[in-house]
Amino acid sequence: MNVIPVSRAHRGSPAPGRRRAGVPTYLLLGAIVALSVFPLYWSMVASSQDDSAAGRWPPPLLPGTHLLANLRHAFAQGAFGLALLNSTIIATTVTLSVVLTSTLAGFAFAKLRFRGRSAMLVFLVVTMMVPAQLGIIPLYIMMAQWLGWTGHLQAVIVPAATSAFGVFLMRQYLSEALPNELLEAGRVDGCSTTRLYWHVVLPAARPAAAVLALFTFMGAWNDFFWPLLALGQSNPTVQVALSTLAGGYYMSYTLVLAGTLISTAPILLVFVVLGRQIIGGIMQGAIKA
Repeated sequence: MNVIPVSRAHRGSPAPGRRRAGVPTYLLLGAIVALSVFPLYWSMVASSQDDSAAGRWPPPLLPGTHLLANLRHAFAQGAFGLALLNSTIIATTVTLSVVLTSTLAGFAFAKLRFRGRSAMLVFLVVTMMVPAQLGIIPLYIMMAQWLGWTGHLQAVIVPAATSAFGVFLMRQYLSEALPNELLEAGRVDGCSTTRLYWHVVLPAARPAAAVLALFTFMGAWNDFFWPLLALGQSNPTVQVALSTLAGGYYMSYTLVLAGTLISTAPILLVFVVLGRQIIGGIMQGAIKA
């Protein structure tokens, strides 16, 4: 059998229809990354300086020596230890609850047949159009007078335990990513609906669930208005604690930036943990397209 040699020119050549990124593309991407990272980097630099560095021009670009002192002051003045604990409990519990309920309901709307499915889905979408601010007053009356939960973490966790957007997102994703043949094969093997959910649906929904978990964690972590009403400043979350640092007759910008640096670190950690699943979901969608 004759072997056709492959020239060196064609070994590293890109596939037909594909073009390699040139130098301008890398320069543009590098500029976008630099513009995106610079505010966070400058916050870290400014939080390590004294108050005079916040309004200095040109701004300092190298870290100073006051970072630990500003962090200690932020923890002491803004009760950041308790605030971090409360925000971690609230954001983690809400994220797990939303992902669980959204994947369950999304699987039911996408693959199960039952009466009233279309009407319930339409009602679910309609609830997404109602501003959340319209329900603040009756929700506060319910928490304060009926349940007596004001000042306790369940007043923030329970109203956010489900998400209409999460159910709709998982329904749309599972409709395309979960083949009916896979569910039928599981039923032939003797799986119940619960076992199908744990062993078939959840692995298939992992990329979308990671995206939903990231958005939910960020929303619960950055929420300010409802935790301020339901918990107050005696049992604060991170955002409420930040507002106490920014209040008063004199605002220390370096102290506020130190608190902001503390509140940003958990979100970055969650993104690093879930980033692999998110990128996998993006690549999976690109391959399907």
